[in-house]
Amino acid sequence: MRPAYYREQWEQIKPSPSAEDLKSLSQRVASAFVDRYFYSDEYNQEYIQLLCEMATSNAEPELNQLAAKSLFGIVIERLCDDFEELQTETYNRLISQVAGYLRALPQGQQLDERLQRFHLHSEDQLYQRVEAMRLTPDSVLPADIEPRKILILSRVTIGADVAVTSVICQRLAQAFPQAELVVLGNDKLRQIMTPASGIRIRELHYARHGGLVERFNTWLDLVADVEAELQGLSANEYLVFDPDSRLTQLGVLPLVADRNYRFFNSRGKQGYPVKGSISALCNTWLNNVLGDNNFNYPRVWLNEACLNTAASLRQQLCQHPAHRLITLNLGVGGNQRKRVAGDFEADLVLSLLQESNTTVILDMGFGDEEQQRSTYILDAARKQGITTHTTAFDSLTQVPPHTALLGVECNVGEIGALISHSDEFIGYDSACQHIGAALGIPTYTIFAGTSNARFIRRWHASGPNTSEIVYVDTLSREHEIDTVELIQRLHELRRE
Repeated sequence: MRPAYYREQWEQIKPSPSAEDLKSLSQRVASAFVDRYFYSDEYNQEYIQLLCEMATSNAEPELNQLAAKSLFGIVIERLCDDFEELQTETYNRLISQVAGYLRALPQGQQLDERLQRFHLHSEDQLYQRVEAMRLTPDSVLPADIEPRKILILSRVTIGADVAVTSVICQRLAQAFPQAELVVLGNDKLRQIMTPASGIRIRELHYARHGGLVERFNTWLDLVADVEAELQGLSANEYLVFDPDSRLTQLGVLPLVADRNYRFFNSRGKQGYPVKGSISALCNTWLNNVLGDNNFNYPRVWLNEACLNTAASLRQQLCQHPAHRLITLNLGVGGNQRKRVAGDFEADLVLSLLQESNTTVILDMGFGDEEQQRSTYILDAARKQGITTHTTAFDSLTQVPPHTALLGVECNVGEIGALISHSDEFIGYDSACQHIGAALGIPTYTIFAGTSNARFIRRWHASGPNTSEIVYVDTLSREHEIDTVELIQRLHELRRE
């Protein structure tokens, strides 16, 4: 339907919308924009205007968040996941329009004032700035910049921070050993970038599930933090690296002068490897910016105490030299498309436990839904007569030595430590596949939830050891998936 139809519906429910009505309408508006865009490359700004209104007009924050979720989940994530140049241009137009809408609101006054200080007075100026940055070839850093401090923005998700941000940190530490490296992002980064990394974390939260105002207000916090970090430094004493971060809405919102700022266009530019992983693209970008020709795999720096606990557990469970330890994480970060439904997960674990001299560690996951699925797997194994045990990471010393399937409640740093002392890691496309590969552990990813080959190539795990995927189409063939064949393919990869 055309925008006028949806506007009429919005005007009807606007005085007192129910959550159900607002969710339904915002989803249909977002999907209508995508329909028209994919069909004829039509960018109809009225759909986006409607979504902005629905995401800011309600007194209850929860209602605003429903419409914001439709805009980001249905439109924006779809534009970003394709890794196509045309979609990138459309994303830049869209975010510039949203910023233009927000800065005209009373609650957007600070946003407007900050953008004015960057001499960006209109939606079109925002768009032209980011498009120029996207289309201009990468430029080498000015020779007169000798940074005392380098700020690196987080990619917001742990998996992307391993795959991209950790590469940037390593390369910059090598190029500028005298500079302090500061990563701005979630406090969870401290679990994979401990002080041993030489990286300081400045905590900054991005409201991934918040409303439009909250998401853009994160940029205001970011600007304030950047200014605080750079206080007392001259223009030749600092650099800011943006790895295509949500903190700047993928580079649309500015931070510092262009000569001190470098932006990683993760969709790629001319000369970037067409089939490379996002880690490979990042290295290519850094070669262009730093003027060298190096390569670093992703890396994590884990807590020494956690590593020692995991090492003790391995010694306790694997008393025979031939004994193998396999760690699994079957979390999907709330994206159920990445899951293989039915009994696949339980059948996979049971098939691994049929192998002699094998113990399986199962991350119990985050949230009720993931923990319930993990409990189901443990129950299925127990019914088969398999010795199971469930515990928290802090209580691993109490695990019976003959446990075959061990469920562990742990955080990202703790599961990283367990993976580091395992012989293999198996999981869905998630942060743990990147952690496993970065640690040099043979990593096998059940890659579901997309049919986009470029997305899979970009986000497959990158590391110095084996890293393989088993692709499964959970979008169009969910009810035709042969899980026996899928598990067999995985085992054949593991035997290569």
